[in-house]
Amino acid sequence: MKKTADILCIGSVLWDVIGRSASVMRQGSDVPGRITRLPGGVAMNIAMTLARFGLTPALLTAIGRDAEGDELMAACAARGMITDTIYRSDDLPTDRYMAVEGANGLIAAIADAHSLEAAGAKILRPLTDGTLPAPYAGLVALDGNLTLDLLAEIATGDALAQADLRVAPASPGKAERLTPFLSNRRGTLYVNCEEAGLLCQTTFATAPDAAAALLDRGAARVLVTNGGDEAAEGDATGGVIHATPPQVLVTRVTGAGDTFMAAHIAAEARGADRHAALAQALEAAAIYVSGDTPN
Repeated sequence: MKKTADILCIGSVLWDVIGRSASVMRQGSDVPGRITRLPGGVAMNIAMTLARFGLTPALLTAIGRDAEGDELMAACAARGMITDTIYRSDDLPTDRYMAVEGANGLIAAIADAHSLEAAGAKILRPLTDGTLPAPYAGLVALDGNLTLDLLAEIATGDALAQADLRVAPASPGKAERLTPFLSNRRGTLYVNCEEAGLLCQTTFATAPDAAAALLDRGAARVLVTNGGDEAAEGDATGGVIHATPPQVLVTRVTGAGDTFMAAHIAAEARGADRHAALAQALEAAAIYVSGDTPN
């Protein structure tokens, strides 16, 4: 029987190549550690966490028709995701991301992820070709690895006008791509304090201050994290609430924000109120950065 999607995950799906060491690292460090290759990308990380929480995600992304792409498609399907919504390109390679992490956090990362941007609006074809219900009115997790033009089209166009959009910038360098969602008061934004500062063209010491400022700039709803310090959630009608994450020994950081976002979406899908959803998301992110797998 064909599976029905509980949520669409739109954005980056690629191979993550991560080198991790228990040592403190700096520029030029040469230390022992472990190197892994796993399915990754913001949309993929969110989808994998959602699947662990019992939801069925459909992926809207670009994957090459190469050996790495075939492996990645198989890995997505094996993890319970709907893959017939994925755009397969004959001339674009499968994207990759490489990061190095030490005991002192992320040292450096390179995203070889040009194919998603090059594919552009082709990844949205399932929203208009009958593959998915139109107009789509369900949950959508969207990441900022898409081009600014495509994000603006999503924020203002008809295809997802009735959807419950949940949007993350992917990285501080892409935070300002979320501007169309501020100016059009669309979606729930998931950002950290640095990303909030870039969107507001200032700096913030606390997540509640950042959340309040984003709401003042037009955001419909926001969630702001600040590492191990308190996080905040706010909307125009209910004001800003905050909670402090559990304190854990941090062993990894890549994917922590994606885990927080997915856990929050899953908690609300199960009917949790805003306080419980924020607490559950913080707990899941803490479990993840400690090296365990939230479920």
